[in-house]
Amino acid sequence: MASNQSYNVKFFSGEEVPLELHKVRIVQKLNLIPIEERLKAIVEGGFNTFLLTTKTVFLDMLTDSGTNAMSDNQVASMLRADDAYAGSQSYMRLEEAIQQVFNCKYFLPAHQGRAAENIISRVFIKPGDVVPMNYHFTTTKAHIELNGGTVLEIYTDEALKVKSKHPFKGNMDIAKLEQIIKKYGASKVAFIRLEASTNLIGGQPFSIANMRAVRKVAKKHAIMVVLDASLIGENAYFIKQRETEFKNKSIKQILHEMIGLVDLTYFSSRKVSSTRGGGICTNNKEIHNKMKDLVPLFEGFYTYGGMSIREVEAMAIGLVETLDETVISQSPKFIRYMVNELERLGVPVVTPAGGLGVHIDAGQFLAHVPQAEYPAGALAAAFFLISGVRGMERGTISSVRDANGNDVLADIELLRLAMPRRVFTLSQVKYAIDRLCWLYKNRKLVGGLKFYEEPPVLRFFGGKLKPTSPWPQKLVAKFRADFGDSL
Repeated sequence: MASNQSYNVKFFSGEEVPLELHKVRIVQKLNLIPIEERLKAIVEGGFNTFLLTTKTVFLDMLTDSGTNAMSDNQVASMLRADDAYAGSQSYMRLEEAIQQVFNCKYFLPAHQGRAAENIISRVFIKPGDVVPMNYHFTTTKAHIELNGGTVLEIYTDEALKVKSKHPFKGNMDIAKLEQIIKKYGASKVAFIRLEASTNLIGGQPFSIANMRAVRKVAKKHAIMVVLDASLIGENAYFIKQRETEFKNKSIKQILHEMIGLVDLTYFSSRKVSSTRGGGICTNNKEIHNKMKDLVPLFEGFYTYGGMSIREVEAMAIGLVETLDETVISQSPKFIRYMVNELERLGVPVVTPAGGLGVHIDAGQFLAHVPQAEYPAGALAAAFFLISGVRGMERGTISSVRDANGNDVLADIELLRLAMPRRVFTLSQVKYAIDRLCWLYKNRKLVGGLKFYEEPPVLRFFGGKLKPTSPWPQKLVAKFRADFGDSL
């Protein structure tokens, strides 16, 4: 199809419905257990949705990382894997895909995105360095700080507005970037990091115009620009939809334009290509060589990087499929549908709809719960309890404590409901909407949480909490009164 081909399908009824441009050929049975069993499960899991087992989960909207549905071509490719420790032909095919999709000469494989972050941070960050970025991701921040660096978030004023019509809330504030360089000096700026479709503030994209402005500043001060491309497909889709200059450009052309504006790109293929694994790519041989020797030390040999060769094959196909607009638009269209419905029904939700998932404004949803009692975590637990839908807390639980042991309160409290590619049906999305609406009308029943087991690093993964009052039991009772014997 031509690059300006429209993939929108209009219904005669006028209803805006996301139409799946794929068919389902393999299915997995799901479990929707009674609310009393869900209560037992969330108690045992310390009111942390990460600690639930899939036996108790109906719709798993925790993340899109490693949960996207692979295509038939990806699955088929795994059967031709060349299982060699070194010099695998499967890896050669992956390199060809990297060149086609990212237009990069040099590639280093890693077992996932955070492994790439480990290598980048070890090589380029020195104690006392700063890393300005449009917003942090949890593992990114941890790796930078472990190597003595400091994350400086320089998002625009629009970024944290829950209700907005700004098309690119993931943009970096250029004036703030200049101020940081002036304050710390260019030599103390390890690199400038851009995250495609900012994970923690609603999956919001940045524009190519903003990238060009960042690049101009970076070039002026001889500072490296690093791109986290884990959700680059969705960001490219939004650029095509929202940035006039690129309306008639192909996704491949947009991707090449984006990659050409940075010095180094890394990604988690658990997101971008619907497989396991990750990698780092660049067109700068000097940058590549600085990192190269850490791959066999931390990941494995250069031609597999800690990944199964079968995953290497599937990654190559998945990356090329990222060039297909019908593939990368599926999740954003489902997300837009759910966001529009929730907004119509009065549920506080981040707008405009972004990539990755639907983000509920837990701070407004549970305005009566103090931020120190983790409203986003409480909402995630409550929503699982009344629906069996597992979402992820993206608020203060996902933050850290300061030197005095006090919570560093999050900029925004969100419940993220991820929308993995080609996984959920429209009826399942409607079910999630229905249960959210019921919970919103009964929101005063939900209380706060407090830690009783708290890991020192990335506490949101393994920490355990308990309710500050018997609110879960009250919520169960109200559910039974309203829904009877319904699951």
